[in-house]
Amino acid sequence: MRRFRTRRAIAATAVALAAVLGAGGWAADTQTAVTGPPPGSAAWTADTALGLHPPDPATSTPARVASFFAGLTPAQQDALAVRHPLVVGNLDGAPVRLRYRANTLALTAERTRELARATAPALTPQDQQAARTRAERYRTLLEGDRQILAFDPRGRGQVAEVFGDLTTAARTAVIVPGSDIDLMTFDRTTDPYGTPAGMARALRQATDGGTAVIAWAGYTTPVGLGVDAATEDLARAGATRLGRLLDGLAVSTRPQAPPTVFCHSYGSVVCGLARPTPAQASALVVLGSPGMGVGSAADLDPGVPLWATTRNGSDWIGDVPNVRLFGLGHGADPTGPGFGARPLPSAGSHGHTGYFAPGTASLAAYAAVALGR
Repeated sequence: MRRFRTRRAIAATAVALAAVLGAGGWAADTQTAVTGPPPGSAAWTADTALGLHPPDPATSTPARVASFFAGLTPAQQDALAVRHPLVVGNLDGAPVRLRYRANTLALTAERTRELARATAPALTPQDQQAARTRAERYRTLLEGDRQILAFDPRGRGQVAEVFGDLTTAARTAVIVPGSDIDLMTFDRTTDPYGTPAGMARALRQATDGGTAVIAWAGYTTPVGLGVDAATEDLARAGATRLGRLLDGLAVSTRPQAPPTVFCHSYGSVVCGLARPTPAQASALVVLGSPGMGVGSAADLDPGVPLWATTRNGSDWIGDVPNVRLFGLGHGADPTGPGFGARPLPSAGSHGHTGYFAPGTASLAAYAAVALGR
């Protein structure tokens, strides 16, 4: 009888996952996570021209990185940003404003490179168009006074942007997005509250500027509803990168408290597997979650309060089975009564990406949590 029930559970899980992900979903692109140190790290560690010994990004903690930069003059810091913009711009623990400067330089250089590729006769017309699209994306990130905290052109591209002043804000927040977010979709105008940049802008406005918010597209997300979205390989890689980001903020900013981390959809799996400590986060807030990769809130650090947003009736994530079986699924529903999360309202929100929309009860609750109320 027990064997029969197990087989039936497996069959039900497979059918449910197939129904949600779609028959063609399993053929969706499988992503390879961008991991390891920033591009250009080998040249950075070998650079002795300035008489310095830069810390190895592959092995040095953000605290070690912060200590290294603290011992440099402003001129030395700027020289390193000029010589190694992709490293300095992505180095957790480096001074925030120096990272902005480095990423401006890196974006400018990458845009120049893509513009050259756009007219390269050796490339196909399709590749030339892709280069033009990428160059235009870099141009928009260079517009105005945008504060780019991270920029990595590898793969589909990763980026993080700061809204507000990280160096003076009393409260901070981090937005961790879900599937289909990358360099190109980071701040799309369609469905703005489904993007980390749109969520960050809405949260900062809802707190009347009382928080500095990081829109963080700093990990390789799944594309579509396929194997990547149903498994946790990309989330585990993302959790490592999220942990380094939070460690870096702890040593490079001075807010009253660690950031509140908002985790949307697949991003809630990243947050669950990251298991932030009280030194890294003041609270975790999940929304549109398919599960967190853990059995319950008891599997997370008890010093970091967990808030779960009540799912609205039009959020399709409610059709995803809350299982974790043979590497598929992300476990129990964080909004369930036995999970142990504190509930947040969602009145006024619509769909999977509407929780940060102005006027919703969910956004008002997020502002209160971010402000530590």
